[in-house]
Amino acid sequence: MKVHIITQKDQHGCYAFCPELKGCHSQGETLEETLENIKEAVELYLETLTSEELILPRY
Repeated sequence: MKVHIITQKDQHGCYAFCPELKGCHSQGETLEETLENIKEAVELYLETLTSEELILPRY
């Protein structure tokens, strides 16, 4: 399954979120750390979904 990841960087580090998965976000000190963290967050988020919830709307 592919999802979109949006990243932002500021003076405190980086932030990432997945618009398709409400509430799925993460952060890190570097972009690399943030991408690792959001990948784990997406995996954990998807593990908690029921089979009905796994059907995501297509954009």
